[in-house]
Amino acid sequence: MPKKRSGSGLSPTQQAAKFLGVSVLAGAVLAGIALPAVGALGLAAKGSVESFDELPVNMKTPPLSQRTTILDADGGQIATVYSRDRTVVPLKDISPYLQKAIVAIEDSRFYQHGAVDLKGVLRALDKNARSGEVSQGASTLTQQYVKNVFVEEAGDDPTKVAQATQQTIGRKIRELKYAIQVEEELGKKKILENYLNITFFGQQAYGVEAAAQRYFSKSAKDLTLEQSALLAGIVQSPSRYDPVNDETEATKRRNTVLQRMAAVGDISRAQAADAMKAPLGLKVSKPKNGCITAVKGAGFFCDYVREVFLTDPVFGKTKEKRAKIWNQGGLTIRTTMDPQSQNAAQASIKDHVYKSDEVATAATIVQPGTGKILAMGQSRPYGFKKNETQINLSVDQSMGGGMGYQPGSTFKPIVAAAALEDGMPANKVYSSPYQMAYPSPVSACDGKRWMNDPANPARLQNENSSEVGPYDMREATAKSVNTYYVQMISDIGICPVTTMAKKMGVVRADGDKMPQVPSIALGTQEMSPLTMADAYATFASRGMHCTPVAIESVSRRVGDKTTSLEVPKSTCSRAMSENTADTINALLKGVVEDGTGTKAGLGSRPSAGKTGTTDERYAAWFVGYTPNMAGAVWVGDPAHKRKMSGITIGGRSYGKVFGGEVPGPIWRDMMSGALEGKPVENFNAVHIPDSKPRDRGDGDEDGGGRGDGGNDDNDGFIGGLVGGNNNGGDGGGEAFPTPSFSIPEGFFRGQSNGGGNGNGGRFG
Repeated sequence: MPKKRSGSGLSPTQQAAKFLGVSVLAGAVLAGIALPAVGALGLAAKGSVESFDELPVNMKTPPLSQRTTILDADGGQIATVYSRDRTVVPLKDISPYLQKAIVAIEDSRFYQHGAVDLKGVLRALDKNARSGEVSQGASTLTQQYVKNVFVEEAGDDPTKVAQATQQTIGRKIRELKYAIQVEEELGKKKILENYLNITFFGQQAYGVEAAAQRYFSKSAKDLTLEQSALLAGIVQSPSRYDPVNDETEATKRRNTVLQRMAAVGDISRAQAADAMKAPLGLKVSKPKNGCITAVKGAGFFCDYVREVFLTDPVFGKTKEKRAKIWNQGGLTIRTTMDPQSQNAAQASIKDHVYKSDEVATAATIVQPGTGKILAMGQSRPYGFKKNETQINLSVDQSMGGGMGYQPGSTFKPIVAAAALEDGMPANKVYSSPYQMAYPSPVSACDGKRWMNDPANPARLQNENSSEVGPYDMREATAKSVNTYYVQMISDIGICPVTTMAKKMGVVRADGDKMPQVPSIALGTQEMSPLTMADAYATFASRGMHCTPVAIESVSRRVGDKTTSLEVPKSTCSRAMSENTADTINALLKGVVEDGTGTKAGLGSRPSAGKTGTTDERYAAWFVGYTPNMAGAVWVGDPAHKRKMSGITIGGRSYGKVFGGEVPGPIWRDMMSGALEGKPVENFNAVHIPDSKPRDRGDGDEDGGGRGDGGNDDNDGFIGGLVGGNNNGGDGGGEAFPTPSFSIPEGFFRGQSNGGGNGNGGRFG
């Protein structure tokens, strides 16, 4: 700091500072005296009246960043998210005590002077010069407001924030000019209102409303005298006068404000004395920011909504524009989440799977015909602690999820739908042996053919040796017979199946293409629960597929204006004929009534669905629906390491986990709660002729063990595409589904020229 010279007056620097302060004011207010160029003080070209006049006339006033509120479909609050916790309120909703307190301590002559308080500046310069340091500021409330606007405009960019707060003459001149403009355009009351809404009060609270809620858990309009004095005192140094961390300093500062209020006549000395005796009376509310604070276990749904906003072009053409709107906040987002369905999903999950279990579960409910996501939950909560996660196990990787999970036999109805659309009769019979080699060749897209390796043909088998055909479509679906569905896809070809999957919105969770291999019939491609729930909603809505949506409406408040934003809409298109969908519904009703999914039944309420258990039991599924809701439940290890044999889940021991045994009951309880009080709707009846196959025992549960999914323990599925343009198409080999198969020497994993998603393979 510059000091006085011994035995003399002001130092040259102090004299320059004093002269400069007066010159700035004179030049700004009277626009008649040029400022000297004092390099030592950082004054450059913009320190002249000419440069002052060249500054833009209109100050940029970005909308104040505020909290965003995310609501469920009924208007209940799910969570609040913000980059800055702020709720803008009009002056009438701010306690008169606080209005007087902030003026008294920050700018007591606020209503007497213009944009610049010349008297205050001269007083401050004189005091600072005498003390040899900056002991008193001279900025008016208007100037402070302008400075805060600069900081707000800088956002979270540290470089821009530093530029907005740097102590240079150039910035002060810019601040002065805009202060004059603000005074002329807004008037004192509006300036005070804006100042109280933009100012930082510590503890992540921006503006008086957030500060009142943070420190006293009440609205700004209800603040008492002593509470108002405390908040007004914080502004000068939010860290030093933080009442949460230093009650003594905060109390001293509050009493200083009360004394100042009495000195300027806002309150009597007796009022000030009484208020100074009062305790701080804090009733602190913790900051509630982000999806981690979501109610009803909806943290992952909240996060999905955020991902939708940041990725959908409807909210802005670029990711930067979308992020800017999100960070500015002030949004009220009404979502599609049905609180009854969400509560039912979380209650069922909590009852069946513990967050500390070796495996996890994720569940999603979608409304057929609209694509609305009604519920989304999982057993491992949203968070950063042990047994918590930030990965949304219900959605694709691009939306905050993982790599997905093999759906096993829950993919088979998609194959059946493709076959029915191709003209196959619903009572089609295949020999369906217990074991078989993959048929070859099998037609694929673009004129290609998939070929099994004749020397070492890839094989598959059913879950139980008792599952021996012939079977028709109804019984093969109810018992989830692998060999039946492989014969089916070999008969109709691979391309109709991948085309049907695309129409139903079925994509891999990692965004890769679906490979052209017959083993996709057994659910070897990783999907997310949301994808499967949305796909099955197509059956429930009689063949109409609607893309999933999570947002009903968005309103945005900027200043005093509230506008509505456009939101993403579900796109509905026909994926299959009504007759095909009705036939699938009849087939999948059989799964629930007397097949592998009996434990998922909803009693008297008509329902349909399909179980799925992948090879080695890394994942188990139940995906089902009624005419008015479709839901998917997955259970497994997200890391794909723990096989579900000899395992305890939700306090219950299981020798082997099947799709109908663990996911099925979760789905049943979830859907029962979600549908309680809702009308009972029936599926459209369709007649499936009886093929009268010979009687067999029911065998074991799912039929999804051998060949029902990929197996990391074997070396690879031998086979590949031939014909067509032979440029590779959608993929080469696929994970071999039978653990007992071994790869002969001379074959290499991942050496296919197909560029696909399989573990290996070759072209013939």
